[in-house]
Amino acid sequence: MLLERIYDEDLAQASYFIGCQAKGEAVVVDARRDIQTYVELAARHGMNITAVTETHIHADYLSGTRELAAATGAQIYVSGEGGADWQYGFEATRLMDQDTITLGNITVRALHTPGHTPEHLALAVTDGAFSDEPGFLLSGDFVFAGDLGRPDLLDESAGGEDTRFEGAQQLFASLKNTFLALPDWVQVYPGHGAGSACGKALGSLPSTTVGYERHFAWWGPYLAADDEAGFVRELLDGQPDAHAYFSRMKRENRQGPAVLGERHPLPEISPDSLAKDLAADAVGVVDTRPHQAVHQGTVPGALNIPAGNKMASFGAWAVDPETDSRPLVLLADGPESAMGMWDHLVRVGIDRVAGFVTTFDGLPTEVPALVAPEDLDDLEAALLLDVRNKTEHAAGHIPGSTQLSAGRVLWHTDQLPDDGTIVTYCQSGVRNSVAAAALRRAGYDVVELDGSYAAWDAWRQQR
Repeated sequence: MLLERIYDEDLAQASYFIGCQAKGEAVVVDARRDIQTYVELAARHGMNITAVTETHIHADYLSGTRELAAATGAQIYVSGEGGADWQYGFEATRLMDQDTITLGNITVRALHTPGHTPEHLALAVTDGAFSDEPGFLLSGDFVFAGDLGRPDLLDESAGGEDTRFEGAQQLFASLKNTFLALPDWVQVYPGHGAGSACGKALGSLPSTTVGYERHFAWWGPYLAADDEAGFVRELLDGQPDAHAYFSRMKRENRQGPAVLGERHPLPEISPDSLAKDLAADAVGVVDTRPHQAVHQGTVPGALNIPAGNKMASFGAWAVDPETDSRPLVLLADGPESAMGMWDHLVRVGIDRVAGFVTTFDGLPTEVPALVAPEDLDDLEAALLLDVRNKTEHAAGHIPGSTQLSAGRVLWHTDQLPDDGTIVTYCQSGVRNSVAAAALRRAGYDVVELDGSYAAWDAWRQQR
């Protein structure tokens, strides 16, 4: 049996490739939308992808299940659990508790594990060439290394009302009746790692075991004492902010994400052509440089979505493709880097990218407004906005500031003043630049605190 973990540092998300070498067949679990990595993996091992499946209706990224099935002809399997309100809206084979997918000697068994979501499945994998008992568990957003999937996202992103309490109780039951019923030797491969907003204290380890979690996870003592009430209180306390784009991911993943098909290389766009499109407000520009470079000058109205390991996350904070259909033009070194950036963006459903430019030379530029920490008190602002997470704000913030995280600010403009200057800050300036540029593009007068909270705190201590 072949089991490979494909990890996306951007979204802290893991997908899995399970293959039977004898039969030359493979199943992919929780695929992302830029599918080339799975196609290449199958070719390298001489396998055909015959099945694709996912553990649940995801909220933090757009599923590549349909994309990969369309490219390979694989059969789609999705959960049929959770009741009528949690059924997928596209054609697929429904998996119920204890149903199986078979690849030669390999059996993938669905285990209904509600709590994070009502329809959630964990997948127990048995390599029949070695044992008739499961040796591996793909736990999705049920059990992470050292933590559990949060049960409050349905309230935060799917229009639920106080569903977090029932979800927490379901997680307790799923742990007790399903997870802890597995042998201690079972290796657990979760759907996320550290940095994901799908839990509050995810570990960085790529895998764990049932026995290790039983003995050392924070929730172990609550299960051992059968203390459901204490478990629920601890689980729900201190969960991080849920990004606003999660609700869009939930809707699209349930309905079935659009199939992109083959994506051709992005064309290079000349500055003259871009200038005309900008004058007609026909495109949006994405400045992909670090915020320090952006602060030296950028195209008016440009978004700042820094290239690198968090481009999908930042892009989903700054772009809502449901309300803004203008295609984007990326600042990139060339066609290869532009395609890499686009790969990140399609993971969160930002599909409309018109091309790239390699320079802003010949285009109008402006320097974003900044204020130094020592000058902050002299600036008359309608709002001092902390775009960090609520837990960061609670740990220490600038007096008089209001917290609204960068991943939520564009979707909660009702909490912003209708006019006047908004001063924004994060911890070091990266998230702040993303949020500030998006707010400027939406028409707000925004001044960024230079160096953000870290610089203000250092200045405060030196006074």
